[in-house]
Amino acid sequence: MKPVRVRFAPSPTGYLHIGGARTAIFNWLLARHFGGSFLLRIEDTDRERSKAEYEEDILDALRWLGLEWDEEPLRQSTRRSYHREVVEELIERGAAYRDFLPPGETDRLKKEAQSGGRRIAFRGPDRDLDPAESLRRAEAGEPFAVRMKVPDHAVSYVDGVHGGVRVEPDAIDDFVLMRRDGTPTYMVAVVADDFEMGITHVIRGDDHISNTPKQILLYTALGWTPPAFAHVPLILGPDKKRLSKRHGATALTEYRRRGYLPEAMLSYLALLGWSPGDDRELLSREELIEAFSIEGINNRSAVFDERKLEWMNGQFLSLLPDEEIIRVLRQPVADRVAAGILPHGSGLHLPTAVRLLKTRSRFPLEILERGSYFFKDPEEYDPAAAKKRLKDPETPERLEGLADLYEKAENFDEATLETILREYAESLGIGGGKLIHATRIAVSGQGVGPGLFELLAALGRETVVRRMRKLADHLRRHGTPPTKGTE
Repeated sequence: MKPVRVRFAPSPTGYLHIGGARTAIFNWLLARHFGGSFLLRIEDTDRERSKAEYEEDILDALRWLGLEWDEEPLRQSTRRSYHREVVEELIERGAAYRDFLPPGETDRLKKEAQSGGRRIAFRGPDRDLDPAESLRRAEAGEPFAVRMKVPDHAVSYVDGVHGGVRVEPDAIDDFVLMRRDGTPTYMVAVVADDFEMGITHVIRGDDHISNTPKQILLYTALGWTPPAFAHVPLILGPDKKRLSKRHGATALTEYRRRGYLPEAMLSYLALLGWSPGDDRELLSREELIEAFSIEGINNRSAVFDERKLEWMNGQFLSLLPDEEIIRVLRQPVADRVAAGILPHGSGLHLPTAVRLLKTRSRFPLEILERGSYFFKDPEEYDPAAAKKRLKDPETPERLEGLADLYEKAENFDEATLETILREYAESLGIGGGKLIHATRIAVSGQGVGPGLFELLAALGRETVVRRMRKLADHLRRHGTPPTKGTE
């Protein structure tokens, strides 16, 4: 078997979107599975729409996903002279012909051919023009396009996803290879560049499947061996229509900005329309490489489910080493300190917040949003939790009493704190839950969170006692917990 060589060939006419990213992932996984090469080709022949910012976005997104490429990216716009040489060779081989018809006349003939109500493939009247006469007219300066002389036989190939495909000749027009202005078309450029790059497998979206028979004709006419083709069904939105901006974000950059992890995005998109053959939903990069095969790609369209992606992001976040999450959050913490949202010195508490909240969060920034109490005293309290857990008039005295015991405790570790609370609750003749819930609200402002005693030990004696006494005092004076704007 020849060494596997695949390519991802984006056009820099927009940002890298979800569908393009999945195509890149499938190609990269196939190359890595077989120890082959993953190549990049920038298809920048559309001069008006191609922009440097889009190209940089595409490359940056691939780097973020960890899809490193193995050779210098090839830029299609630099290869036009070679593409013209390929067109000339096709003419010399008798596989293509110069079409001298004016564009308007071509359109008229095509409409005339369809007037009978059935499809008839377009065959240019110049396809049987004597080669010497064709050359004479071209050298005399008469404008012409170049068309493929589609042979009178079916094109058959085996698609890696859809199986056997057969296209009859009357379904393929004599397609244009070079425009009247001398510009080779996409069809020629793709075939010529794939051959020059030594591409063995082409994995791309279903929207390219109609191009494949034409490209196989070109390979055959040039005496080249076609690569193996695999066409991946399109990604759908929740409404089962093609994924687009109306479904929300489609650019990978937007998901990155919102805090999605590259590990989660890689795993989710790989599993979007491909299966490793079992029920695994979380696969590492190494596991994906080991399991990937074209045979595992589903021939039905997959539905993009952002809720599933969010869940997966949380799972991968919980598996990351604390140090990596801390590194991601250091700048956001610094920004919040500079803006006066968090107090100076908040960075010292970041490791504790990450350790206790990473398994309860789906995004890194959620740790800062849910865990603001690690950095400063609560300014407001969860009203639903407060209404349910702080309505007992004895709560202020109980909080004050427990705060006194915690202040005097010889040790401030989880086991000691739990023993003190439960013994105090027993002495009051109440269930431990009454103290647990009230204490949690006092120290965090929330009704749910990490294990209480782990949280108390992490916050430290001084902070815990101060917050408990602060809430107890406010309840005694006002009867309700403080909310934003109260004193």
